[in-house]
Amino acid sequence: MAWIAIDDYTFPGGWADPSAAPARGRECCTQLEAGGILYFQKPPFDLPLEDREFLLSQKQSSFKGHKNISYRPQQNMLRGDSGETPADTRRLLEIMRRFSWQATDFLTNFLWPYTNQWKIDFASFRPLEEQGRDLSVHKRNDLMHVDAFPSRPTRGGRILRVFANINPQEPRVWQVTEPFEAIAARFAVDAGLKNFARGAASPARPLWRMLGPAMAKLGIKGAAGSPYDKFMLRFHDYLKENQEYQQNYPKTRIEFPPGSSWLVYTDTVPHAVLSGRYALEQTYIIPAQAMVAPDKAPIRILEKMCGTPLGN
Repeated sequence: MAWIAIDDYTFPGGWADPSAAPARGRECCTQLEAGGILYFQKPPFDLPLEDREFLLSQKQSSFKGHKNISYRPQQNMLRGDSGETPADTRRLLEIMRRFSWQATDFLTNFLWPYTNQWKIDFASFRPLEEQGRDLSVHKRNDLMHVDAFPSRPTRGGRILRVFANINPQEPRVWQVTEPFEAIAARFAVDAGLKNFARGAASPARPLWRMLGPAMAKLGIKGAAGSPYDKFMLRFHDYLKENQEYQQNYPKTRIEFPPGSSWLVYTDTVPHAVLSGRYALEQTYIIPAQAMVAPDKAPIRILEKMCGTPLGN
């Protein structure tokens, strides 16, 4: 895993050398897809002071189904907020909408190979201290894991996330391990990869594809997903349950200082959030046709291991 400081791109100026922008954008995509974390000392997009101050004053819903306050751009709606007044809720919605737009505008220029090919997924605000949260094992952020979404299958697309630590005093502290290819080689078979591959090759698979959306509406976890999505959900849980991996696998500690921002494929870089509060995040699903190094994608690594297509 490489932590790469980007010091030739700033807001509002953009790339220090505009003529180098095409090559630098492609290089940054390559670094991300290989498991790098791109780090900015200051956010490369606008986060107005008055918006940050308002967010620092917000609380999260006590409903345990919400780990964070989420914003859904396609529906322009919030989930998990506990605004004390309708005016607070409206302002929070506007701030999250503006953050989502600003992050997307930045990526449009910064990672140009992905532009207009991604799916803009949820944004979130994470106001609670991560350390010591009372969550079930599979929902805990402080255990090493790779990301997978039960309700939003990617079918092989990759999960790119943009983070900003708006905490004025405290860092957001992560641990990471080797990227996906290494941990898949070590743990994927034990997590059941061959069973998922057999399911992908089964003559009954077309029927399951047809029934999946209806089953998902009934609340069956991951029903609409491809064999890849179902394996990644299992791998997410398996890694959190695996005490050997959690306790003994070599890890690297990273502190993201107050005011910093970073980009990472969280389905590729195994991570745990040890401490920190007041972070903003925007997620994008990057399809295979947009990737600069598609062979580095988790789906291609798993398909090479099992010899079976997993994306359908």
